[in-house]
Amino acid sequence: MIRITVPAQEHFAKLLSKKKDGTQIRVFVINPGTLNAECGVSYCPPDTVEGTDVELKFENFSAYVDELSAPYLKDAEIGFVTDNLGSQLTLKAPNAKIRKISEEAPLVERVDYLLQTQINPQLANHGGHVSLIKITNDGYAVLKFGGGCNGCSMIDFTLKENIEKELLAAFPDLEGVHDFTEHERGEHSYY
Repeated sequence: MIRITVPAQEHFAKLLSKKKDGTQIRVFVINPGTLNAECGVSYCPPDTVEGTDVELKFENFSAYVDELSAPYLKDAEIGFVTDNLGSQLTLKAPNAKIRKISEEAPLVERVDYLLQTQINPQLANHGGHVSLIKITNDGYAVLKFGGGCNGCSMIDFTLKENIEKELLAAFPDLEGVHDFTEHERGEHSYY
């Protein structure tokens, strides 16, 4: 589930040697499965371990993961990097925001995953986002825009030249995209 590099393990062991006996570490995700997901590591005193926690045993300590965070920490890695500016822990959790899905998942799930992981981070730069409403029987992805994309004068360009091209390249089964949004120009619009 979580890989902790040898330098990171040594760092944790050193920190834990200064704590109350039995204190371990906890790795967690706040708001898992959302674009606002954040990962963290904290101390885990013995009286905070829950029966449903997953225990990962390492040579000099254990790392506990709560039941809700566990699937979002698949393929996570904690490292410890030292450079000219000092040292720091690094935590990479590629599935924290959205759980990775298999290539055999239904088309609607794969399209939604691509929108959430590749398209929405780009749209977020302008305060916007897009969500998948459905895929029609004739192969069109029906999308709804929000935030800064709603009412933006560039939405047609964004839809056809960016999103549609990326979706069609990734999913040959799709015929195209349709915009379901009732666009209202306002102060929230990016352009």
